[in-house]
Amino acid sequence: MPAKAIIISIGDEILYGQTLDTNSHWISGELDNLGVRVLKKVTISDARETILYNLQEAEKNADIVLITGGLGPTSDDLTKPCLAEYFGTQLVRNEEAFANIKAIFEKAGWEMNESNEQQADLPANCTAIKNPIGTASGMWFDSNDKVIVSMPGVPFEMKHMMKETVLPRLKKQFVEDGIYHRMIRTIGIGESKLAEIIKDWENKLPEEIKLAYLPTLGAVKLRLTTDNDSAQTKKQIQNLIDQVLPLIEKYVYGFDDEEVPEAIGRILREKSQTLAIAESCTGGYLSHVVTSVPGSSGWFRGSMIPYSNDLKRDLLAVDQKILDAEGAVSEAVVLALAENIRKSLKADVGISVSGIAGPDGGSEEKPVGTVWIGYSDKNKSVAKKFRFIRNREINIKYSAIAALNMIRINLDKD
Repeated sequence: MPAKAIIISIGDEILYGQTLDTNSHWISGELDNLGVRVLKKVTISDARETILYNLQEAEKNADIVLITGGLGPTSDDLTKPCLAEYFGTQLVRNEEAFANIKAIFEKAGWEMNESNEQQADLPANCTAIKNPIGTASGMWFDSNDKVIVSMPGVPFEMKHMMKETVLPRLKKQFVEDGIYHRMIRTIGIGESKLAEIIKDWENKLPEEIKLAYLPTLGAVKLRLTTDNDSAQTKKQIQNLIDQVLPLIEKYVYGFDDEEVPEAIGRILREKSQTLAIAESCTGGYLSHVVTSVPGSSGWFRGSMIPYSNDLKRDLLAVDQKILDAEGAVSEAVVLALAENIRKSLKADVGISVSGIAGPDGGSEEKPVGTVWIGYSDKNKSVAKKFRFIRNREINIKYSAIAALNMIRINLDKD
Protein backbone atom coordinates (compact mmCIF):
# COMPACT_ATOMS: atom_id res chain seq x y z
CA MET A 1 0.00 0.00 0.00
CA PRO A 2 1.22 3.53 -0.72
CA ALA A 3 2.47 5.62 2.17
CA LYS A 4 -0.09 8.13 3.47
CA ALA A 5 0.56 11.83 4.00
CA ILE A 6 -1.15 14.83 5.57
CA ILE A 7 -0.15 18.39 4.68
CA ILE A 8 -0.55 21.18 7.25
CA SER A 9 -0.36 24.83 6.20
CA ILE A 10 0.09 27.22 9.11
CA GLY A 11 -0.79 30.91 8.89
CA ASP A 12 -3.56 33.30 9.86
CA GLU A 13 -2.97 35.17 6.59
CA ILE A 14 -4.13 32.09 4.67
CA LEU A 15 -7.27 31.73 6.77
CA TYR A 16 -8.06 35.45 6.34
CA GLY A 17 -7.83 35.10 2.56
CA GLN A 18 -4.88 37.48 2.38
CA THR A 19 -2.49 34.83 1.03
CA LEU A 20 -3.27 31.99 -1.38
CA ASP A 21 -2.01 28.59 -0.22
CA THR A 22 -0.17 27.36 -3.30
CA ASN A 23 2.21 25.28 -1.20
CA SER A 24 -0.15 22.41 -0.39
CA HIS A 25 -1.28 22.22 -4.03
CA TRP A 26 2.31 21.89 -5.24
CA ILE A 27 3.31 19.45 -2.50
CA SER A 28 0.31 17.23 -3.28
CA GLY A 29 1.41 16.93 -6.89
CA GLU A 30 4.98 16.07 -5.94
CA LEU A 31 3.86 13.43 -3.44
CA ASP A 32 1.53 11.94 -6.02
CA ASN A 33 4.40 11.72 -8.52
CA LEU A 34 6.42 9.97 -5.82
CA GLY A 35 3.69 7.42 -5.14
CA VAL A 36 2.54 8.81 -1.78
CA ARG A 37 -1.20 9.14 -1.20
CA VAL A 38 -2.31 12.46 0.33
CA LEU A 39 -5.13 11.87 2.81
CA LYS A 40 -5.84 15.46 3.79
CA LYS A 41 -4.68 19.06 3.50
CA VAL A 42 -5.32 21.26 6.54
CA THR A 43 -4.94 25.02 6.98
CA ILE A 44 -4.65 26.16 10.58
CA SER A 45 -3.98 29.32 12.57
CA ASP A 46 -0.78 30.40 14.34
CA ALA A 47 -2.08 29.20 17.70
CA ARG A 48 -0.31 26.81 20.08
CA GLU A 49 -3.32 24.62 20.92
CA THR A 50 -4.35 24.34 17.27
CA ILE A 51 -0.86 23.42 16.11
CA LEU A 52 -0.35 20.78 18.81
CA TYR A 53 -3.78 19.21 18.24
CA ASN A 54 -3.32 18.96 14.47
CA LEU A 55 0.18 17.51 14.85
CA GLN A 56 -1.20 14.77 17.09
CA GLU A 57 -4.09 13.98 14.74
CA ALA A 58 -1.88 13.97 11.66
CA GLU A 59 0.77 11.70 13.18
CA LYS A 60 -1.97 9.31 14.30
CA ASN A 61 -3.44 8.96 10.80
CA ALA A 62 -0.52 9.35 8.36
CA ASP A 63 2.98 8.05 7.75
CA ILE A 64 4.24 11.45 6.61
CA VAL A 65 3.30 14.90 7.92
CA LEU A 66 4.53 17.89 5.94
CA ILE A 67 4.16 21.34 7.52
CA THR A 68 4.70 24.74 5.94
CA GLY A 69 4.70 28.16 7.57
CA GLY A 70 5.27 29.76 10.94
CA LEU A 71 9.09 29.78 10.84
CA GLY A 72 9.67 33.52 10.61
CA PRO A 73 11.63 35.68 13.08
CA THR A 74 8.64 37.34 14.76
CA SER A 75 6.71 36.48 17.92
CA ASP A 76 3.63 35.25 16.02
CA ASP A 77 5.65 32.46 14.35
CA LEU A 78 4.99 29.55 16.72
CA THR A 79 5.82 26.44 14.71
CA LYS A 80 9.30 25.84 16.20
CA PRO A 81 8.37 26.18 19.88
CA CYS A 82 5.30 24.02 19.28
CA LEU A 83 7.41 21.32 17.63
CA ALA A 84 9.88 21.46 20.51
CA GLU A 85 7.01 21.06 22.98
CA TYR A 86 5.39 18.28 20.95
CA PHE A 87 8.63 16.26 20.83
CA GLY A 88 9.53 16.99 24.47
CA THR A 89 12.71 18.96 23.87
CA GLN A 90 14.17 22.48 23.88
CA LEU A 91 15.28 24.91 21.19
CA VAL A 92 19.07 24.97 20.87
CA ARG A 93 21.39 26.98 18.62
CA ASN A 94 22.27 25.12 15.42
CA GLU A 95 25.66 26.44 14.39
CA GLU A 96 25.34 25.42 10.74
CA ALA A 97 22.00 27.22 10.47
CA PHE A 98 23.48 30.26 12.24
CA ALA A 99 26.41 30.38 9.81
CA ASN A 100 23.97 30.21 6.89
CA ILE A 101 21.87 33.11 8.23
CA LYS A 102 24.99 35.16 8.93
CA ALA A 103 26.31 34.58 5.40
CA ILE A 104 23.00 35.67 3.86
CA PHE A 105 22.93 38.91 5.89
CA GLU A 106 26.59 39.72 5.16
CA LYS A 107 26.08 39.16 1.43
CA ALA A 108 23.07 41.47 1.41
CA GLY A 109 24.78 44.09 3.57
CA TRP A 110 22.15 43.83 6.30
CA GLU A 111 22.63 43.98 10.05
CA MET A 112 21.44 40.98 12.07
CA ASN A 113 19.38 41.45 15.22
CA GLU A 114 18.43 39.05 17.98
CA SER A 115 15.28 37.84 16.20
CA ASN A 116 17.31 36.92 13.12
CA GLU A 117 19.84 35.02 15.23
CA GLN A 118 17.05 33.10 16.97
CA GLN A 119 16.01 31.63 13.64
CA ALA A 120 19.02 29.34 14.09
CA ASP A 121 17.49 27.92 17.30
CA LEU A 122 15.95 24.55 16.41
CA PRO A 123 14.45 21.64 18.42
CA ALA A 124 17.36 19.60 19.80
CA ASN A 125 16.11 16.27 18.43
CA CYS A 126 15.42 17.36 14.84
CA THR A 127 17.63 16.98 11.79
CA ALA A 128 18.10 20.43 10.30
CA ILE A 129 17.32 20.87 6.60
CA LYS A 130 19.62 23.43 5.04
CA ASN A 131 18.06 26.49 3.42
CA PRO A 132 20.67 28.15 1.18
CA ILE A 133 18.17 30.69 -0.17
CA GLY A 134 16.53 31.83 3.07
CA THR A 135 17.00 32.25 6.81
CA ALA A 136 14.51 29.63 8.07
CA SER A 137 15.90 26.10 8.33
CA GLY A 138 13.68 23.11 7.74
CA MET A 139 13.29 20.41 10.40
CA TRP A 140 13.02 16.63 9.97
CA PHE A 141 11.71 14.46 12.82
CA ASP A 142 11.58 10.66 12.90
CA SER A 143 8.86 9.48 15.26
CA ASN A 144 7.54 5.92 15.68
CA ASP A 145 8.40 4.90 12.08
CA LYS A 146 6.78 8.10 10.87
CA VAL A 147 8.22 11.34 9.54
CA ILE A 148 7.25 14.92 10.37
CA VAL A 149 8.87 17.68 8.33
CA SER A 150 8.53 21.42 8.89
CA MET A 151 9.45 23.85 6.10
CA PRO A 152 9.19 27.60 5.45
CA GLY A 153 5.98 29.02 4.02
CA VAL A 154 7.88 30.98 1.36
CA PRO A 155 7.11 28.91 -1.76
CA PHE A 156 10.50 29.01 -3.48
CA GLU A 157 12.31 28.12 -0.23
CA MET A 158 9.92 25.24 0.45
CA LYS A 159 10.25 23.90 -3.11
CA HIS A 160 14.04 23.97 -2.92
CA MET A 161 13.98 21.93 0.31
CA MET A 162 11.46 19.48 -1.10
CA LYS A 163 13.39 18.87 -4.31
CA GLU A 164 16.88 18.74 -2.81
CA THR A 165 16.27 16.95 0.49
CA VAL A 166 12.74 15.95 1.47
CA LEU A 167 11.50 14.11 -1.62
CA PRO A 168 14.68 12.02 -2.08
CA ARG A 169 14.61 10.98 1.59
CA LEU A 170 10.89 10.16 1.52
CA LYS A 171 11.37 8.09 -1.62
CA LYS A 172 14.17 6.09 -0.01
CA GLN A 173 12.22 5.51 3.19
CA PHE A 174 8.63 4.95 2.03
CA VAL A 175 8.25 4.25 -1.67
CA GLU A 176 8.13 0.72 -3.06
CA ASP A 177 5.22 0.40 -5.48
CA GLY A 178 4.11 3.84 -6.61
CA ILE A 179 0.74 5.27 -7.56
CA TYR A 180 0.41 5.35 -11.34
CA HIS A 181 -1.82 7.78 -13.22
CA ARG A 182 -2.64 8.27 -16.87
CA MET A 183 -4.74 11.19 -17.98
CA ILE A 184 -6.85 11.56 -21.13
CA ARG A 185 -7.62 15.23 -21.72
CA THR A 186 -10.79 16.22 -23.56
CA ILE A 187 -12.33 19.52 -24.60
CA GLY A 188 -15.64 20.61 -26.09
CA ILE A 189 -17.77 17.98 -24.36
CA GLY A 190 -19.52 17.96 -20.98
CA GLU A 191 -18.86 15.46 -18.21
CA SER A 192 -22.27 13.75 -18.41
CA LYS A 193 -22.18 13.34 -22.20
CA LEU A 194 -18.64 11.99 -22.02
CA ALA A 195 -19.70 9.48 -19.35
CA GLU A 196 -22.60 8.33 -21.53
CA ILE A 197 -20.32 7.70 -24.51
CA ILE A 198 -17.77 5.61 -22.57
CA LYS A 199 -20.05 3.87 -20.05
CA ASP A 200 -19.63 0.38 -21.57
CA TRP A 201 -15.84 0.77 -21.58
CA GLU A 202 -15.91 2.09 -18.02
CA ASN A 203 -18.03 -0.82 -16.78
CA LYS A 204 -15.42 -3.27 -18.08
CA LEU A 205 -12.45 -1.66 -16.31
CA PRO A 206 -10.50 -4.00 -14.00
CA GLU A 207 -11.33 -3.54 -10.31
CA GLU A 208 -7.78 -2.40 -9.48
CA ILE A 209 -7.93 0.46 -12.00
CA LYS A 210 -10.04 3.45 -10.96
CA LEU A 211 -11.51 6.06 -13.30
CA ALA A 212 -12.14 9.66 -12.21
CA TYR A 213 -13.85 12.47 -14.15
CA LEU A 214 -12.11 15.81 -13.48
CA PRO A 215 -14.06 18.68 -15.07
CA THR A 216 -12.56 22.14 -15.48
CA LEU A 217 -13.67 25.20 -17.47
CA GLY A 218 -14.56 23.89 -20.93
CA ALA A 219 -12.66 20.63 -20.50
CA VAL A 220 -12.83 17.24 -18.78
CA LYS A 221 -9.89 15.07 -17.73
CA LEU A 222 -10.27 11.30 -17.50
CA ARG A 223 -7.82 9.92 -14.94
CA LEU A 224 -6.95 6.24 -14.71
CA THR A 225 -5.25 5.33 -11.42
CA THR A 226 -3.72 2.20 -9.92
CA ASP A 227 -1.52 1.51 -6.91
CA ASN A 228 0.94 -0.49 -9.02
CA ASP A 229 3.45 1.15 -11.37
CA SER A 230 4.94 -2.03 -12.83
CA ALA A 231 5.70 -2.23 -16.54
CA GLN A 232 2.89 -4.76 -16.98
CA THR A 233 0.35 -2.42 -15.35
CA LYS A 234 1.49 0.52 -17.48
CA LYS A 235 1.02 -1.59 -20.61
CA GLN A 236 -2.43 -2.65 -19.41
CA ILE A 237 -3.53 0.96 -18.92
CA GLN A 238 -2.19 1.97 -22.32
CA ASN A 239 -4.26 -0.82 -23.86
CA LEU A 240 -7.35 0.54 -22.10
CA ILE A 241 -6.62 4.02 -23.45
CA ASP A 242 -6.25 2.60 -26.95
CA GLN A 243 -9.66 0.93 -26.58
CA VAL A 244 -11.52 4.09 -25.56
CA LEU A 245 -9.87 6.56 -27.93
CA PRO A 246 -11.94 5.65 -31.02
CA LEU A 247 -15.09 6.59 -29.07
CA ILE A 248 -13.91 10.07 -28.02
CA GLU A 249 -10.99 10.91 -30.31
CA LYS A 250 -12.57 14.06 -31.73
CA TYR A 251 -12.66 15.54 -28.22
CA VAL A 252 -9.17 14.47 -27.12
CA TYR A 253 -6.52 17.17 -27.27
CA GLY A 254 -3.74 15.57 -25.25
CA PHE A 255 -2.61 13.30 -22.46
CA ASP A 256 -1.17 13.43 -18.94
CA ASP A 257 0.25 16.90 -18.08
CA GLU A 258 -0.41 18.64 -21.41
CA GLU A 259 -2.71 21.65 -21.01
CA VAL A 260 -4.84 23.08 -23.85
CA PRO A 261 -2.46 25.96 -24.80
CA GLU A 262 0.47 23.54 -24.87
CA ALA A 263 -1.47 21.18 -27.12
CA ILE A 264 -2.29 24.02 -29.53
CA GLY A 265 1.37 25.00 -29.61
CA ARG A 266 2.35 21.40 -30.33
CA ILE A 267 -0.15 21.14 -33.19
CA LEU A 268 0.99 24.44 -34.70
CA ARG A 269 4.65 23.36 -34.49
CA GLU A 270 3.89 20.00 -36.06
CA LYS A 271 2.15 21.72 -38.97
CA SER A 272 4.75 24.52 -39.18
CA GLN A 273 1.96 27.09 -38.71
CA THR A 274 1.93 30.45 -36.93
CA LEU A 275 -0.88 32.17 -35.03
CA ALA A 276 -2.16 35.73 -34.71
CA ILE A 277 -4.95 36.89 -32.39
CA ALA A 278 -7.50 39.71 -32.47
CA GLU A 279 -9.38 39.74 -29.17
CA SER A 280 -11.98 42.15 -27.90
CA CYS A 281 -13.99 40.93 -24.88
CA THR A 282 -11.09 38.83 -23.56
CA GLY A 283 -8.93 41.96 -23.36
CA GLY A 284 -5.58 40.23 -23.83
CA TYR A 285 -6.30 37.16 -21.71
CA LEU A 286 -6.14 34.80 -24.69
CA SER A 287 -2.73 36.20 -25.65
CA HIS A 288 -1.59 35.81 -22.06
CA VAL A 289 -2.64 32.15 -22.04
CA VAL A 290 -0.83 31.51 -25.32
CA THR A 291 2.39 33.24 -24.30
CA SER A 292 2.45 31.38 -20.98
CA VAL A 293 3.59 28.34 -22.97
CA PRO A 294 7.38 28.03 -23.13
CA GLY A 295 8.59 28.28 -26.72
CA SER A 296 5.45 30.08 -27.92
CA SER A 297 7.65 32.62 -29.74
CA GLY A 298 8.25 29.89 -32.30
CA TRP A 299 4.60 29.82 -33.41
CA PHE A 300 2.86 32.93 -32.03
CA ARG A 301 3.21 36.04 -34.19
CA GLY A 302 1.37 38.54 -32.02
CA SER A 303 -2.01 40.06 -31.22
CA MET A 304 -4.17 43.16 -31.18
CA ILE A 305 -6.87 44.16 -28.73
CA PRO A 306 -9.28 46.32 -30.75
CA TYR A 307 -11.67 46.80 -27.84
CA SER A 308 -13.54 49.74 -29.34
CA ASN A 309 -15.38 49.71 -32.65
CA ASP A 310 -13.28 52.48 -34.16
CA LEU A 311 -10.13 50.42 -33.57
CA LYS A 312 -11.77 47.39 -35.16
CA ARG A 313 -12.39 49.62 -38.15
CA ASP A 314 -9.12 51.58 -38.24
CA LEU A 315 -6.61 48.90 -37.24
CA LEU A 316 -8.18 45.79 -38.73
CA ALA A 317 -10.32 47.13 -41.57
CA VAL A 318 -13.69 45.95 -40.32
CA ASP A 319 -16.30 47.65 -42.54
CA GLN A 320 -18.16 50.37 -40.62
CA LYS A 321 -21.37 49.35 -42.38
CA ILE A 322 -21.08 45.86 -40.86
CA LEU A 323 -20.41 47.29 -37.41
CA ASP A 324 -23.46 49.57 -37.72
CA ALA A 325 -25.74 46.87 -39.09
CA GLU A 326 -24.75 43.81 -37.08
CA GLY A 327 -22.77 45.10 -34.12
CA ALA A 328 -19.34 44.14 -32.90
CA VAL A 329 -20.59 40.84 -31.47
CA SER A 330 -21.50 39.16 -34.73
CA GLU A 331 -20.38 36.53 -37.18
CA ALA A 332 -19.40 39.03 -39.88
CA VAL A 333 -17.18 41.03 -37.51
CA VAL A 334 -15.25 38.08 -36.05
CA LEU A 335 -14.70 36.68 -39.54
CA ALA A 336 -13.27 40.01 -40.69
CA LEU A 337 -11.12 40.27 -37.57
CA ALA A 338 -9.74 36.74 -37.96
CA GLU A 339 -8.97 37.17 -41.65
CA ASN A 340 -7.44 40.61 -41.30
CA ILE A 341 -5.28 39.88 -38.23
CA ARG A 342 -3.90 36.85 -40.07
CA LYS A 343 -2.98 38.95 -43.09
CA SER A 344 -1.82 41.98 -41.10
CA LEU A 345 0.60 40.00 -38.92
CA LYS A 346 1.57 37.58 -41.72
CA ALA A 347 0.46 34.50 -39.82
CA ASP A 348 -0.92 31.20 -41.08
CA VAL A 349 -3.86 31.20 -38.68
CA GLY A 350 -5.95 34.06 -37.34
CA ILE A 351 -8.31 33.73 -34.37
CA SER A 352 -10.71 36.41 -33.13
CA VAL A 353 -13.02 36.87 -30.14
CA SER A 354 -15.82 39.38 -29.66
CA GLY A 355 -18.52 39.12 -27.04
CA ILE A 356 -20.45 40.53 -24.11
CA ALA A 357 -18.53 39.47 -21.01
CA GLY A 358 -20.86 41.25 -18.59
CA PRO A 359 -22.17 41.93 -16.12
CA ASP A 360 -23.71 44.79 -18.15
CA GLY A 361 -24.13 45.45 -21.85
CA GLY A 362 -26.43 42.62 -22.87
CA SER A 363 -29.72 42.79 -24.74
CA GLU A 364 -32.62 40.43 -25.46
CA GLU A 365 -31.02 39.50 -28.78
CA LYS A 366 -27.49 39.33 -27.39
CA PRO A 367 -27.57 38.60 -23.66
CA VAL A 368 -24.54 38.70 -21.40
CA GLY A 369 -22.38 35.67 -22.18
CA THR A 370 -22.90 35.86 -25.96
CA VAL A 371 -19.54 35.38 -27.67
CA TRP A 372 -18.57 34.98 -31.32
CA ILE A 373 -15.25 33.37 -32.22
CA GLY A 374 -13.72 33.49 -35.69
CA TYR A 375 -11.05 31.32 -37.30
CA SER A 376 -9.19 31.97 -40.54
CA ASP A 377 -6.43 30.29 -42.53
CA LYS A 378 -5.50 30.40 -46.22
CA ASN A 379 -8.17 27.84 -47.11
CA LYS A 380 -11.19 28.82 -45.05
CA SER A 381 -12.76 31.19 -42.57
CA VAL A 382 -15.37 29.98 -40.10
CA ALA A 383 -17.14 31.40 -37.06
CA LYS A 384 -19.14 30.00 -34.16
CA LYS A 385 -21.50 31.52 -31.63
CA PHE A 386 -21.30 30.62 -27.93
CA ARG A 387 -23.63 31.29 -25.02
CA PHE A 388 -21.84 31.32 -21.69
CA ILE A 389 -23.07 32.72 -18.36
CA ARG A 390 -23.42 36.08 -16.58
CA ASN A 391 -20.06 36.01 -14.78
CA ARG A 392 -17.48 38.25 -16.45
CA GLU A 393 -14.35 36.44 -15.27
CA ILE A 394 -15.68 33.01 -16.22
CA ASN A 395 -16.88 34.26 -19.62
CA ILE A 396 -13.41 35.55 -20.41
CA LYS A 397 -11.83 32.22 -19.48
CA TYR A 398 -14.47 30.18 -21.31
CA SER A 399 -13.92 32.32 -24.41
CA ALA A 400 -10.17 31.71 -24.37
CA ILE A 401 -10.62 27.94 -24.06
CA ALA A 402 -13.25 27.93 -26.82
CA ALA A 403 -10.95 29.94 -29.09
CA LEU A 404 -8.10 27.48 -28.57
CA ASN A 405 -10.47 24.62 -29.31
CA MET A 406 -11.53 26.35 -32.55
CA ILE A 407 -7.88 26.30 -33.60
CA ARG A 408 -7.52 22.63 -32.68
CA ILE A 409 -10.65 21.53 -34.52
CA ASN A 410 -9.88 23.41 -37.71
CA LEU A 411 -6.16 22.69 -37.82
CA ASP A 412 -6.85 18.98 -37.37
CA LYS A 413 -9.08 19.07 -40.45
CA ASP A 414 -6.23 20.27 -42.67
